[in-house]
Amino acid sequence: MFDKILIANRGEIACRVIKSAQKMGIKTVAVYSDADKHALHVAMADEAVHIGPPPANQSYIVIDKILDAVRQTGAQAVHPGYGFLSENPKFAEALEAAGVAFIGPPKGAIEAMGDKITSKKLAKEAGVSTVPGYMGLIEDADEAVKISNQVGYPVMIKASAGGGGKGMRIAWNDDEAREGFQSSKNEAASSFGDDRIFIEKFVTQPRHIEIQVLCDGHGNGLWLNERECSIQRRNQKVVEEAPSPFLDPETRKAMGEQAVALAKAVDYTSAGTVEFIVDGDKNFYFLEMNTRLQVEHPVTELITGIDLVEQMIRIANGEALTIAQSDVKINGWAIENRLYAEDPYRGFLPSIGRLTRYRPPAEGPLGNGTVRNDTGVYEGGEISMYYDPMIAKLCTWGPTRADAIETMRNALDSFEVEGIGHNLPFVAAVMDHPRFISGNISTAFIEEEYPGGFEGVTLAEDKLREIAAACAAMNRVAEIRRARISGTLDNHERKVGDAWNIALQDMDFDVTIAADKSGATVTFVDGQTIRVTGNWTPGQQLAHMTVNDAPLLFKVGKISGGFRIRSRGADLKVHVRSPRTAELARLMPEKQAPDTSKLLLCPMPGLIVKMNVTEGDEVQEGQALCTVEAMKMENILRAERKATVKKINAGPGDSLAVDDVIIEFE
Repeated sequence: MFDKILIANRGEIACRVIKSAQKMGIKTVAVYSDADKHALHVAMADEAVHIGPPPANQSYIVIDKILDAVRQTGAQAVHPGYGFLSENPKFAEALEAAGVAFIGPPKGAIEAMGDKITSKKLAKEAGVSTVPGYMGLIEDADEAVKISNQVGYPVMIKASAGGGGKGMRIAWNDDEAREGFQSSKNEAASSFGDDRIFIEKFVTQPRHIEIQVLCDGHGNGLWLNERECSIQRRNQKVVEEAPSPFLDPETRKAMGEQAVALAKAVDYTSAGTVEFIVDGDKNFYFLEMNTRLQVEHPVTELITGIDLVEQMIRIANGEALTIAQSDVKINGWAIENRLYAEDPYRGFLPSIGRLTRYRPPAEGPLGNGTVRNDTGVYEGGEISMYYDPMIAKLCTWGPTRADAIETMRNALDSFEVEGIGHNLPFVAAVMDHPRFISGNISTAFIEEEYPGGFEGVTLAEDKLREIAAACAAMNRVAEIRRARISGTLDNHERKVGDAWNIALQDMDFDVTIAADKSGATVTFVDGQTIRVTGNWTPGQQLAHMTVNDAPLLFKVGKISGGFRIRSRGADLKVHVRSPRTAELARLMPEKQAPDTSKLLLCPMPGLIVKMNVTEGDEVQEGQALCTVEAMKMENILRAERKATVKKINAGPGDSLAVDDVIIEFE
């Protein structure tokens, strides 16, 4: 077995590989850019080597720098994680030439299947059903438009070397095909060092289901069941689960056998994933093969009990699989939610900054399930603009799908993240969405269910009453503390009232509270009573309460005259007032938001890469104004209405913060 391996990656996947290596007694080497000097993966590894400036094309994807780190440390093998160099055949070739094992498939398999164009051609030649499209190289935007018309809109424009949603665009017309081609090409060059693009028909209402395969160098190949990855945004997976709620055993077996056959056809070794799109009649079509470890591999590990990273290391060491196909079972259900540094209330735009608070739920048993959290950050660390915005992969397992979902809800409610925008409220909303709960999903789920973007969660009145009762009880605890403090100063005890008004989510409730040694009974003006117990004390940011004998968990923040409560995706300002104060509060005018209708504000921290207009131009609604790159993704900012450009305050190459003024209009 290897004594030392180098992980040619960063973030949570580097930490994930280090954990398996440590379990196997193998020493690890981390590599890091200037931006990652204090990163978690650097601290976890036995050794760490600096490899250059923050941009990936100057550090993490420079083969010579990785090879130099290997030579410096004497590492015998390299695990590439995913992204970066993981599907680069030149990297595998360079390691082989240096006598260093690549913990992944051989160069030939990467070339054959890792390249999206080549893999589709081979799959078609092998009789595998593929999606219609154009697999040749596309020279420019004009040719992209021509091909898109031949294939028929809508089309998917994809980077040949792509992955992780980068270099992918859906186009519904010529203008979108032209813009999408250039953006995909730019992203592909930046992220993968390969700007080749292909175009295929975009199948509407598909389900994205993939098969995990595992093959050794002794002719053995297995399929480890499937993962459903249909909840996606901008072609980036957000929620994954295993198994799929849609497949039957017969379809699962057919997909698995086809996936292994495809892998064996190219002498594949190591872990890999064959992706399919599946229609409503369970017809499946080969999409692509990822010749690496997938982001969502934890859900497969949770239902099979197989450590995929360990298996990859053993296969790279020349060992034969000790697992037979008959050993692969489906034990329970697993769900993964990807926690991203992006603001769902601002169109999921990237967010960067310091994690002023980062408290994930404890890994291990929770309710009827278990929690796993794969992460690469820590409290006080920085989220950089240079890399993928994923902070963590929160996974839950349960005996049934319902158990896994309920465990995930509780885990999300107890996950504390402050300092940046993040998508916790959104994934919490998905976990409660009736369509997700039913399993009736497709890759269009987010687009169809949140067509205007995510605007938060509106809780039903019964849930609001539970939160209101809990806040009334919490407020009483806080008031008693304040009364005792003031009593020591004024030599008298201030009385805490029993009557309160609780205002939240455009509703307010008049209540009275009667406390005893074990809790409090909150009575609403209509006669409803709610019993509240719990040991919350002022300053605690997680409240574990019991409301009418049912658990209620939520995050607590302090605001003037009440609490900020976050639960099940809702973000509530809860004002707790005396009856007289509530009466006066109703008379207060609402503060008006500033008028920004004549300004184009930068919606995210990023870099302007293109300016499409000049001062004096008249622009039309929907017209592209400029392109901002953030976390390796290009975002085209468009005019909301017809206007004339008065002043341009920034240009290509400028780095901007959120709400910096880019353009002023007349």
